[in-house]
Amino acid sequence: MVEVHVTNTSESPHPALVGREEESAALMDAIRRLIAVATATTAPADATLAAARELESVADALERHVPDPPLPKTMLHIEDGARADLAGRMAYDVVIGRHNPMALPLEVAFEPPKALLRGTFTRPYEGPPGCVHGAVLAGAFDIVCAAANFIAGVAGPTARLEIVYRRPTLLGEPCVFEGEVEAREGRRVRTVGRLLQRGRVTVEATGDFVHLDREDIARMAAQME
Repeated sequence: MVEVHVTNTSESPHPALVGREEESAALMDAIRRLIAVATATTAPADATLAAARELESVADALERHVPDPPLPKTMLHIEDGARADLAGRMAYDVVIGRHNPMALPLEVAFEPPKALLRGTFTRPYEGPPGCVHGAVLAGAFDIVCAAANFIAGVAGPTARLEIVYRRPTLLGEPCVFEGEVEAREGRRVRTVGRLLQRGRVTVEATGDFVHLDREDIARMAAQME
């Protein structure tokens, strides 16, 4: 089966990124590097305080450009049949948002009927020594299952997500998350997922979701504006 990647960054659908997408991506990369360094550094007290004050100054400069009311975080409710770039349409998502520095180091791809997340977790995502934090993995499964629903045309919010940890998921090792819709009854959708590392399943997931049409999602987005 031919794999369809959805990591194209051209023509971003989010209005906050028009004319500044590359610059925003550079800012996100710098912040991600800062997070990795900040969770590992043993800089002396004076250097740590100096860095904190410098970062406060940077935050003050950026805060002057924060709109009120804020712009929407997702563009999933906007019609765009030619574009299935989930990470682009959810640019500020906390799990896969390309312009959210807290997002996980995962790339989204579609291999219908499956959705995939691929990436390698580093020390900031550590739980047990040498292993990925279980809460981080749960967040990734929520998104890979939602992505599977998206490509199946049954997108909607999570009602229940069950995670079964089969064995430790290691830091520094490539991960592949898979999600696929298993069943649908009315507006209820059952989606399953698994995480493979070194060819072995480390975690499995089962989720129940509520299918919403585009108008439902648009109303939810309007309520948040």
